[in-house]
Parts: sequence; C-alpha cells; structure tokens
Amino acid sequence: MAKDNAAAQAPEPREGSGLRRSLTLRDLIVYGLLFIGPTAPMGTFGVLDARSGGAIGLVFVVATLAMAFTAWSYARMSRAVPLAGSVFAYASAGLGRRPGFIAGWMIGLDYLFIPSMASLFTGIAAHQLIPAVPVWVFTLIGILIITGLNLAGVKTAAIVGFVMLAIEVAVLAVFVVAAAVVLARHGAQRPWLSPLTGLDGFDLAGILGAVSVAVLAFLGFDAIASFAEETTGSNRQVSRALQFCLVLAGALFVVQTYLGALLSPLTPAYLNAHQGEQGTAFYQLLDTQIGTWFGTTVTLIKAVGPVFSALVAQAAVSRLMFGMARDGALPKALAAVDPRTRTPRTAVLVSAVFTILIAIAAAVREDGLEVLSSMVTVGALVGFLFLHAAVIGYYVRGRRTEQRTRHIVVPVVGAVIIAIVLALAAHLALAIAAVCWPSGSWCW
Repeated sequence: MAKDNAAAQAPEPREGSGLRRSLTLRDLIVYGLLFIGPTAPMGTFGVLDARSGGAIGLVFVVATLAMAFTAWSYARMSRAVPLAGSVFAYASAGLGRRPGFIAGWMIGLDYLFIPSMASLFTGIAAHQLIPAVPVWVFTLIGILIITGLNLAGVKTAAIVGFVMLAIEVAVLAVFVVAAAVVLARHGAQRPWLSPLTGLDGFDLAGILGAVSVAVLAFLGFDAIASFAEETTGSNRQVSRALQFCLVLAGALFVVQTYLGALLSPLTPAYLNAHQGEQGTAFYQLLDTQIGTWFGTTVTLIKAVGPVFSALVAQAAVSRLMFGMARDGALPKALAAVDPRTRTPRTAVLVSAVFTILIAIAAAVREDGLEVLSSMVTVGALVGFLFLHAAVIGYYVRGRRTEQRTRHIVVPVVGAVIIAIVLALAAHLALAIAAVCWPSGSWCW
C-alpha cells in the first residue's frame, strides 16, 4: 500500500515569483502572534464572563480545541500547496479555480478589513489621549506607518514586530506575576475552580455561546500561510508555526482569563445586569486589584498594539493579491515585485489605499466599527469553510492519501464547528462591537 506522500508531491513555488525567502520560523510565529494579539481576550473578558456564567477559562480551552481542527487543515494544505495565495491557492488546488476565486475573495475580506479595523482602534485610543486631534488623523498616520514598514521588506517588518510582541508579552508576564502576588496576599474574589466550572453552576448553553465568540480571538493566526513563499525552511515550517501559534495563544488566553476571573470584583450576574461595563471589566480589575499605573500601561500598549496587527494583515492581503494576480484572478499589475526589497509593492500600495478609504469611512460612521467587525467575522469563517472543503478535495478526491478517514473526518468536524460559529457569531459580533465601541481601545 502506498504511503501518505502528499508533502512529497507538493507543487513547488513558481520560478521567478520574486519574493525573498528571509522569514525564519521565529518570524512566522511573531507574525501569527502579532495578528492574534497575546492580550486579545482582555477586551471581550466581560462579555464572555457574563455569558459563560464565570467559566471563562473553560471557554478558551474549548475554543482552542475547536480551532485546532482548522489549524490542522491549514497545516496539511500549507505543506501540500506552499504558495503565497493561502486559502485561494488551497481551494484552487483542491476544488478548482472558480471556488478558489470565491475563497480568495472571502478571506480577502478578513485580511482587508482587519487592518482598517485595527487602525481605527488605534485612532480611537489615540484620540482619547489627545482629544484635539480627530480620530481619522491618527488612523491615517497608523496606516502610513505600517505601509512604510511593509514596503521596506518583510524581514524589516518582522524585526519591528518582534520588538512590539516582546513588549506585549512582557506586559502580560507582569500581569501574571502581579496577579499571583495579589492572590497570595489577599485571596481570590471567586472560588479557585470557578473559571473552569462556572460561578453559580455549569451552564452548557452559555458556555457554547461564549465559545462561538471566543474563537474569534484566534482570527489571524492563519495569515502565516500567506508567507509560504518567503520562508527559509521546508514546507513544514509554515504548518509548525501555525500549530505553535494556536497552542501558545490558547495557553496565554486561558491563563490571563483564569487569573482575571479570580481577581474580578464584578460577578457575571452583575455584568449581565450592567452590559455597559462589560467592555471595561478587565481594566477595572487591573485598576482595583493591581493598580491604576498598570491599567494605564496596558491602555497605552493596547493603543499601539492594533497598528502591528494591521501591519501583518496588510502584508497578508498583499500576498493574497499577489498570488491571485500571478494566477490571473486579479490584474497582473498586482503581481509586480519591488526589485530591491522583493516585496509585492503594487499590492501593498493598493491594499493601503483600500485600508485608508475603509477606515476613514468607518471612522465617520456611528456604526462603522460594528460593520467592520461583522465583515471580518464573515469573511474569515467562510474562508475557513472553503479551507476544510479543499482538504477533502485535494487529498480524498485527488487520491493523494490512503488515510481517507482522517482527511474526511477532521475537516468535516472543523467545517461543522465553523458553520455553527458563523451562524451564532454573525449576530454576536455586532453586539460585542456595540458594547466595545464606547470604550475604544479597551476591546482590542
């Protein structure tokens, strides 16, 4: 019987693609974690704590396991089809050019709207610090900065991103240590196991509803696949980075929400009754339990952090445009590569223009953040559905493996999970955005 040699049969990146292979495994992990954001649950802590009845730690354990199916599908396809087009390339290889084109556009919504939304978050946060300057001005400045970094080259952007990621991880480490000290000195506000079992009993429906929102915190780890043609290692490098980012992000999310729940002076019942405080619940516990100085520090970091998520998102969408243009699905001009930096210069500039237009349009609309949140959610999750279908098409229909059961069961389960999340989160994303909007950067 033939062995599963799909990786050995994988198509090689096309000659003359022009992208420079300079990204190491560490660089890919940095990009993935920057896009996700190590402290992403802080903004939705109050919403998820209230919805899950206090079992927010369990929510992120389940959310991590749920996203593992999608990470597996990405890992399989990134090895088999190591091209810059990500889901577009995978769906084209497994399902055909037409589904690939649709998949590319859907995941493109995710990658295109995220930098707009992230830049808008920064604009809102900076405006709160300097009210005399309009939100759109700070938003524009943020977009121009990330565009300059992406034009300078993928390695330069990765180095700058590493510095920012190190700062974010250091802040999170300070929180963990400070939380441990407070718990040792003064004890917990809630029972020690309540973040895993619930404060007033186990509410399965509430936990599953919260999971459907919590998985959205992981959106962005898949952007790593867009840099498949710029890695210095084998085809497995991208898949390793994908899986490592998911596991590490999941662990960081569980730890910070578990400690946050133990320190929180606000109960889930209180948060349900006072929804206006859900967006700032985590920051209230920082102020009251650790100190205003730390809450202010976190606020400043999270005012800058979204810019670097936007940096990765813009880089990812430019690679998606590059891959689609090279295959004839978009104008050929988008496949142009800068001869010095070897970056898809035209695609970066086009994505920057769209980001500016979308972000500024959202900044002047009352419901702008809500609309962007919904578009990001729908685009990413539909793209994930195409990804799972591509695995079945590539490996099973294409008869590239004898492990047919695994290549059917895992993507089918993953697709079912994503379909459920899509059905629930399409409405919840808007609700959460509405809760988070008044507090600006709190929700990033």
